[in-house]
Amino acid sequence: MRAVKSSGNISTEGRFIRLMKEKHITGWRRNYKLFGKPDFVFPKRRLAVFIDGCFWHGHNCRNTKPKQHANYWYEKITRNKKRDRLVTRTLRQHNWQVVRIWECNINTRFY
Repeated sequence: MRAVKSSGNISTEGRFIRLMKEKHITGWRRNYKLFGKPDFVFPKRRLAVFIDGCFWHGHNCRNTKPKQHANYWYEKITRNKKRDRLVTRTLRQHNWQVVRIWECNINTRFY
């Protein structure tokens, strides 16, 4: 699992970039220095977009639960979800709009 990178994911972020380019959506930035490290930021609109991986952020679309080290993974995903709520709440308190998109939505609905 260490080989899985948190950014530059071709299957999710790459597809989202292609979608924005196809739809001529401009004004977005990557690697923008903002609390929570959003995947995409539209600074002029104060919009932060997170592309959340279904496994890592606890989405139930595939309902996959590892059998090995189940307790570790449950705690890890629980921490991720708690951090996601904190990041969303903090950004909204600073007048940012926050959009979270599930990985499965990009893979099925946009393409």
